[in-house]
Amino acid sequence: MGSTPTPPRLAVLNVVGLTRRFLRGDALPRIRAFADRPGNLHRVLEPVVPAVTSTVQATFLTGKMPSHHGIVANGWYDRERAEHLFWKQSDHLVNGPKVWEVVRQLRPGLRVARLFWWNNMFSSVDYSITPRPIYRADGGKIFDITSSPLEIRDRIKEDLGPFPFRQFWGPASGIESSAWIAKSAQWIEEHCSPDLNLVYLPHLDYNLQKLGPRHSGIDADLAAIDQVTGDLIDFLEGRGVEVLLVSEYGITAVDRPIHLNRLFRKQGWLEIKEEVGTDTLELGSCQVFAIADHQVAHVYVQDPALIDRVAELLRETRGVAEVLDQREQKRYQLDHPRSGDLIAIADERSWFTYYFWEDDARAPDYARTVDIHRKPGYDPVELFLESPALLSKARILYRLVQKKLGLRMLMDVIPLNASLVRGSHGCRPEDEADWPVMAGRFGEGTTDVPIHATQVFEVIKRKLLGQRA
Repeated sequence: MGSTPTPPRLAVLNVVGLTRRFLRGDALPRIRAFADRPGNLHRVLEPVVPAVTSTVQATFLTGKMPSHHGIVANGWYDRERAEHLFWKQSDHLVNGPKVWEVVRQLRPGLRVARLFWWNNMFSSVDYSITPRPIYRADGGKIFDITSSPLEIRDRIKEDLGPFPFRQFWGPASGIESSAWIAKSAQWIEEHCSPDLNLVYLPHLDYNLQKLGPRHSGIDADLAAIDQVTGDLIDFLEGRGVEVLLVSEYGITAVDRPIHLNRLFRKQGWLEIKEEVGTDTLELGSCQVFAIADHQVAHVYVQDPALIDRVAELLRETRGVAEVLDQREQKRYQLDHPRSGDLIAIADERSWFTYYFWEDDARAPDYARTVDIHRKPGYDPVELFLESPALLSKARILYRLVQKKLGLRMLMDVIPLNASLVRGSHGCRPEDEADWPVMAGRFGEGTTDVPIHATQVFEVIKRKLLGQRA
């Protein structure tokens, strides 16, 4: 009698910001060697719009577009609660079966790990690790992670040390966070041996937004993620795990921030509340407002009579490439109850801020902090420090002393200068060299034919079922 074949095991490494343009260069020798290996392919992925983290990941894992899975951006406006929801982590927000749930119907007992992908909490996976600060009643915040099952949280921190949260997002963002995540993937493999290991490696996201994709300093970031990824590939393949590389989006050079909410304020459409000398946005009372997310903005028009006027104003705004009403949203499969009444898409050299104040002296207190949940939009300026750097470092030290003494403090060191940002994503870049890629053993034929992002689901499913992908 023949021996029973070993069920296939797969690791999907999500190397954010990886594009064919970078693969063609010399700064990624190990990743390029993997992509060019005999039997492997690398193909560009046709971008999802919006090409942002939560949306693309949900598309990969469900094989569906936002009109089905409901993740229309990293954040949106909840009409019932009359407040914005940004970077929420519950897997329950993602509608439809995930790829491992589909595979389990034919391969019962499939064990899945999901490391730092978004919408990662309360999921049906077997093992997960997610950034999760502890928010104290006194206003303090302690950087931490959470996990499922909970008991692995303390074990992995004991073995690897604390997760370098400050290097995961903010002015100190760096390779340390991606290196820790890669080590956690090795830890999970050694202790749990999952059949599917989903690993998020965000390092390129940082300086590609700070410096732009054409800056010479990016070569060091490429070399750093190449080493981390190459080491992880070698480790996983050494244990019989097949590796698939994917990327969520490519980042294009930008030089034009667009302040939609300031534009709406001039029209008298915003409701601004004064709080201790600062401006606060009362979304539930605004006639029109934008929830900005990189190069896409969901615009909510609470007075239907204004929709045509708002659409016309958006089309007249420099840097806005497209304005989608509810009918046109169907073309992008973005028609979902969470979507804005209008969706603005920037050209690839522009991006949308959330800014709504007209005088920086009246900016809300969170504007000068790293606060991804309170801001009614994504803020890449959180990657920068106020200049001069020496003064910023002195201010940070002063704030840390206050914290050490048990005093309430605000880490208000983030500038309010959107022109600092040099890279963004979300729209569909004109050049396919700036599209994301997938690399590994899948399919046949030319590498010049793009594959749609929804097909990542099918590739993962077929590999886990031992079928030809």
